[in-house]
Amino acid sequence: MNQSQDNIILIGMMGTGKSTVGCLLGEQLGYKLVDLDAAVEQEVGCSIASMFANHGEAYFRQAETSMLQKVLTGTQQVIATGGGAVLNPLNCELMKNQGWVVALTAEVNDIVARVQGDGVRPLLADNPESRIRAILEERKSAYLFADYTVDTSQYSVEEVASLILAHYRV
Repeated sequence: MNQSQDNIILIGMMGTGKSTVGCLLGEQLGYKLVDLDAAVEQEVGCSIASMFANHGEAYFRQAETSMLQKVLTGTQQVIATGGGAVLNPLNCELMKNQGWVVALTAEVNDIVARVQGDGVRPLLADNPESRIRAILEERKSAYLFADYTVDTSQYSVEEVASLILAHYRV
């Protein structure tokens, strides 16, 4: 395994389990977990919802790319990206070059159930199911660059982590 594959980078739609699976993978590998959204919030000093409301999505996406560049200078990390991190081709190139990219997917109903009542997701302010379906359609090909894909609707968190580790160690 080359050094760039020393990072596992989790991509996928919100609600697919990136943070939860990332936490377990980090524990199992002894890797640092980096939640990219949380790192952006810490760096900027406000919530993502506030960034969207006060500065717009473009501002957040720029901060996200800057943080991704910074984080990817490290190794032995599990990086849980935000669902939209793949919208910038530069981010995709950075992830592909600096890590082993795993796309987590899930059925629409599972995503809706997981994010229901979550007031911290600015893209889901109105009619979450309709928005989720629209976002999934917009991004249906955005996650295809991943090295490995797991549908988290079919497995427990432990099973997802085991599948990822089985393919990561090959």
